[in-house]
Amino acid sequence: MGFFMKASDLFVTQLKEEGVEYIFGLPGEENLALLESLRNSNIKLIITRHEQAAAFMAAAYGRLTGKAGVCFSTLGPGATNLVTGVAQAQLIGAPLISISGQKALVDNWQARFQLVDVVRMMEPLCKKAVSISDPGRIPTVIRNAFKHAEAEKPGAVHIELPEDVAGEETDAVVQKRSRIKIPSPDPEAVEMAARMIHKAKNPLIIVSSGANRTEVTEELEYFSRKTGIYLVHTQMGKGVVPDDCIYSLFATGIHARDYVNCGIDGADLIITVGYDIVEYPPYLWNRHLDKKIINIDFADSIPDRYFNPDVEVIGDIASSIRQLAARIPEKREFPFFENTRNFIEEKINSPFRKGYPPLPQEIVQSVRKVLGREDIISLDNGIYKLWFSRLYKAYAPNTVLLDNALATMGAGFSAGLVAKLLHPERRVLAVCGDGGFMMNCQELETAIRYKIPLVVLILNDNAFGFIKWKQKKLHFEDFALDCGNPDFVRFAESFGATGLKVEEGDDLSEVLEKAFFLNKLVAIECPIDYSVNYETFSIELGNLVCKF
Repeated sequence: MGFFMKASDLFVTQLKEEGVEYIFGLPGEENLALLESLRNSNIKLIITRHEQAAAFMAAAYGRLTGKAGVCFSTLGPGATNLVTGVAQAQLIGAPLISISGQKALVDNWQARFQLVDVVRMMEPLCKKAVSISDPGRIPTVIRNAFKHAEAEKPGAVHIELPEDVAGEETDAVVQKRSRIKIPSPDPEAVEMAARMIHKAKNPLIIVSSGANRTEVTEELEYFSRKTGIYLVHTQMGKGVVPDDCIYSLFATGIHARDYVNCGIDGADLIITVGYDIVEYPPYLWNRHLDKKIINIDFADSIPDRYFNPDVEVIGDIASSIRQLAARIPEKREFPFFENTRNFIEEKINSPFRKGYPPLPQEIVQSVRKVLGREDIISLDNGIYKLWFSRLYKAYAPNTVLLDNALATMGAGFSAGLVAKLLHPERRVLAVCGDGGFMMNCQELETAIRYKIPLVVLILNDNAFGFIKWKQKKLHFEDFALDCGNPDFVRFAESFGATGLKVEEGDDLSEVLEKAFFLNKLVAIECPIDYSVNYETFSIELGNLVCKF
């Protein structure tokens, strides 16, 4: 007769085998057996004040580490609160395991109270959703969940653990975690891609979120310097190749024509690396269907009307880039893209009026001044995200955390907390609008409880600024999008954090330096002047002329 173990203990033991170091969540009565098993483990438990924040934190953990982040909730409303974070992880390609409790499968005396079909609810939002009806299946279900979540393209998997199953005994044993090596690309595909690059007059690389890995960074920068081929980063690809590399054309910004499109327009061959159409629609760079396309990725692409690659080099991206570099011996000059870089550099460094409240350009400049090459910014979703994407130079992978796939408000603060948790030695700044910050501001208490010394910069325009700009662009009346806010300094202080406010005459960079020096949770309220949104995004870019 085998050794019997409580099912919830086996569940946690299998999580430990998978390398889980943190679990983020908010339990209910249906999770109490799991909570007790976690108490007796060395997994660090982060209890949040809202399940959505827990899912955002798990997604950020997955993006930063490449290992599946884990979040959990109770049944019913707890599980429905996880949904936005699960969807975010799925769309941004972050490995995530979400776990929810459920009523007892047998003798459910509470009938339909809080009962929703969580598995069916989650299925359209993630790679796989499953309920565990037999405690003996726990190791296999969890092993499969981690394999699915971490396989390319990474994403979310949901597991439901009913209350009575968690409390049962089982003689099932832990399944060992296996190491999976992504295969090298097909040599013939590499050779075909090399020939296409050789024939192209103006080849250009678009680097996306799937390439935001340290090993890819090293190979891609070497490839660019060896061949002379220039690169454009998508918003979620920022930092893959440092922006002080002379072959970087910086990053895309708005989903419309921007400065970087002057370069993209002149390319006859686009080499996509780790590209996902969810993040930067191919219509924006191939609307005339006039580009040859090479796609380099871990997994083959999903076809789109504007994205139908001529060659796909599928396999380990770093290996693909290395093999491709070996087949392109000569370095070429591309004066068109050199002119493009000079043009964009001139545009993003162009002077702006300084005043109070500060313009977005001044805020980006101040933030860049106080953060080092390896320091991290976590951006929530608002129109300031476009300003940072366009103007903020990045120098290392995963140092600009943002969501340009689900693009949900409320995620930036939670992601910043995880970045600081994982990298206490770095400066980490969460940049949030007043709208996004208020969606998960309760996590100030979580940061205080776990002593996470994050600095959060709240850009306050007392409105939903992105939608106000869009409203004006469409020539609609200014209507319904202004809002009120608390005194953010006193609000932060009420949680036990430090609150600072940027007043007229203050230098934002000095305020930020003070905040980082304190080495504690600090919330900085900074008013922002968004009057330039319309004149820049609607008028200037609407009339953009490329002068080279």
